[in-house]
Amino acid sequence: MIRVLLVDDQAVVRAGFRVILEEAGDIIVVGEAGGGREAVQQARRLRPDVICMDVRMPGGDGLEATRAVLAELDPAPAVLVVTTFDLDDYVFGALEAGASGFVLKDTDPDDLVAAVRRLAAGFGLVDHSVTRRVIAEFARRRPPSTGGAAAVAALTAREAEIVRLLARGLSNAEIAAVLVVETSTVKSHLGRAMTKIGTRDRLQTVVWAYQNGVVEDRGDGGAR
Repeated sequence: MIRVLLVDDQAVVRAGFRVILEEAGDIIVVGEAGGGREAVQQARRLRPDVICMDVRMPGGDGLEATRAVLAELDPAPAVLVVTTFDLDDYVFGALEAGASGFVLKDTDPDDLVAAVRRLAAGFGLVDHSVTRRVIAEFARRRPPSTGGAAAVAALTAREAEIVRLLARGLSNAEIAAVLVVETSTVKSHLGRAMTKIGTRDRLQTVVWAYQNGVVEDRGDGGAR
């Protein structure tokens, strides 16, 4: 079962999310919090697999709570930012805080369930309305990560190639088809690359790739 902590200042929103997620059958909501500070306390106590985190809350900012949870807990839960705000700055803030995913509150219930499952499996995601351009712009606004050059140098040619294809939005199966290798081989190389660069999931790996020049933005929302 995937253990989820719901964080939102509106009880009716939490209740709705609980119904949607628990109807999936493989997800259980282990706790709720109405603000960021309470979220950190609950995360320490409950050790959820995924936290559905609101951004703006009177009981403590969700992005600050995300930073605190990810810095303190090991293993850290995946954080899915669920908000009504689709402005770029909120996406940037979520990525900077270390969130593994970002969806809007008006997303389809099935998409919310799928997002939780993806994060629990180690895959990050951004809402379909938030394009790859946002990730590239975020990376341009931030300096290269500490130790980024050394990590880039540590990647093998095949690992770097797989990271570049990942940044183009390809799945493991699609990368395998491009490189004419088995999907398991792609997964193995990607896992080693993520260990070397210190990222937790695919989304953070894509952000890292943009920040450290492994993939370049073409200026049209794509990458090469």
